[in-house]
Amino acid sequence: LFRSMGKRRRSRELSLKVLFHLEFSEDDPAAAFDLVCDDFGASEDVKPFSKDLLLGVCAHLKELDTLIGTASKNWRLERIAKVDRTILRLAVYELLYRDDIPPKVSINEAVDLGKKFGTEESGAFINGILDNIYSTLMADKQSLTV
Repeated sequence: LFRSMGKRRRSRELSLKVLFHLEFSEDDPAAAFDLVCDDFGASEDVKPFSKDLLLGVCAHLKELDTLIGTASKNWRLERIAKVDRTILRLAVYELLYRDDIPPKVSINEAVDLGKKFGTEESGAFINGILDNIYSTLMADKQSLTV
């Protein structure tokens, strides 16, 4: 379990690096993935999950940004630090589209990424927004089943 958790964490970190690269370039996501993998010497075992996350985030970017923008009441999306915004996109994609990942895992992983790659406040900031989004999603799901 710990090894696979480590592998998923490394996959998320790789996705984060590629998504962050795409904040500054108009590269094709798949080409950017190959470039970053080469630059950082990514191991083969993390690539499949990482690429799935990357392409999923890219495919649903507008929807993810809308949700993040709505949940971050006091912050316009473009004012959120690029690293934090990138981590949020990754986590919200997981919450919405990856039923194989428990929501608490996605949120905890995002908070940990924020602490590692962001500022001192990133972990708490990311946790607050994701908690808001997750609570809203759960409320919406319950209203659909009632």
